[in-house]
Amino acid sequence: MDKKYLKLNDIDAYKIAFNLSNYVWDLVIKWTRFNSDTIGKQFVRSVDSISANIAEGFGRYSKKDKVRFFRISFGSMYESLDWNEKAFKRNLLSKKEYSYIFSELQKLPKLIHQLIKFTNSKLSE
Repeated sequence: MDKKYLKLNDIDAYKIAFNLSNYVWDLVIKWTRFNSDTIGKQFVRSVDSISANIAEGFGRYSKKDKVRFFRISFGSMYESLDWNEKAFKRNLLSKKEYSYIFSELQKLPKLIHQLIKFTNSKLSE
C-alpha cells in the first residue's frame, strides 16, 4: 500500500492565503503611487506573509520550527485584517473587495489552528 504524503497544496489554509495574496496584489498594483507606497506595499507584504510562512513551516523538519512559522502566519493574518480595514476606510477598496478579503481572512484562524494541532499531534519532535 502506498503511503500518501501531505503536499503543500493539500493544506486549505495555504491555498486560501495564496489565492488571497494574488487577489490583493491585483488590486494594489492599480493604486496610485502614494497609496501603493503607504498602504499597498504593507498590505501586500502582510497577505503574502501568510502563505509564505505556512510554506516555510511546512518545509521545516522539527515540530517546534513548523509551529513557530504557522504562528507567524497567524500574526500576519491579523495584520492583513488591519490593512484591509485601513484600505477600505480610505476608499481604496470597494465594499465588495473589502468584504471578499475580510471573508477569506476570517476562514484562516480556524484552519491555521487546525494545522498547528495536526502538527503537534502527528510529529513526535
